[in-house]
Amino acid sequence: MTTIKKMKTSAAQRMMKTLLAAAALLCATACSDGFTYTTYPCYLVIDNSVHQNNTLAAAMTAASPGVFCTIKSNETKKKYLFSNNMGQSSETAFTAIDLRQTRSIGMNNAVVVGFGSLTAEFYAYDLECPACYDPNAVPNRSKPLTIKSDGTATCNVCQRTFNLNTGGNCTSEAGVKNMTRYRANTSGPFGTLAVGN
Repeated sequence: MTTIKKMKTSAAQRMMKTLLAAAALLCATACSDGFTYTTYPCYLVIDNSVHQNNTLAAAMTAASPGVFCTIKSNETKKKYLFSNNMGQSSETAFTAIDLRQTRSIGMNNAVVVGFGSLTAEFYAYDLECPACYDPNAVPNRSKPLTIKSDGTATCNVCQRTFNLNTGGNCTSEAGVKNMTRYRANTSGPFGTLAVGN
């Protein structure tokens, strides 16, 4: 009888260890990017092999980190509006494919994309200040960030500064939320840009 009890106890202990290890692994993977990317709806696909837009291409080039492009859409005129932190700005008309696609460009029709100069990672940020903007506020008032040539973004309302090159962290005050990030991918300067969550 004692041998059977020992075997049952040993099996129960192994089972408990296995369950605890699985729970720890689940927690680790569940938290791995839960605080990195937002779940706020964003969906944008631009085929720059068709648009051939140099303002956007400069930000989608891994060889030129630190160049960040703001992307907006004008649904009335059926155009994309591009401006980067190096002073370039341009617009391009929607293609037939763009007209058929659904677009949700961040919280207030603006995202910023580019390669970080310190991380070489391709980033996509929402243009709204993470400290000031509340998407649930009524009335909904935009609190956009201003992108600067050194790869920082500053809020005109709270005056906080965020570093686009290092994941959108606040450089002017500790404990402030990072910029809102979306998942992003590029296949090169004149390839496809995909931003979403």
